[in-house]
Amino acid sequence: QVQLVESGGGLVQAGGSLRLSCSASGIIFVINAMSWYRQAPGKQRELVATITNGGNTNYADSVKGRFTISRDNTKNTVYLQMNNLKPEDTAVYYCNRGSGAVRSYDYWGRGTQVTVSS
Repeated sequence: QVQLVESGGGLVQAGGSLRLSCSASGIIFVINAMSWYRQAPGKQRELVATITNGGNTNYADSVKGRFTISRDNTKNTVYLQMNNLKPEDTAVYYCNRGSGAVRSYDYWGRGTQVTVSS
């Protein structure tokens, strides 16, 4: 049974940084691509960043140059380092396997809230 636990969110001023973590269990972590998604108030959930099992990364244009996704296969954990945060980054952040369309997933963790004040 898949379980994803996101942590590390909080309240930060614009220009600040946060590091999110996602601990995964119930999957063979090392063979899976992992992604971070986010959902802002009143908006649809969107893909933010992906890291393949080989370590290749992709980012949404809105976060390129500011966010860095990484993984530690020994800990079954994926990270999202977020620098130079902007108020528009305010959202609940979720991780999941792969990089599929939001509607393709039948399981989501609880997410972690990131709030960026101006």
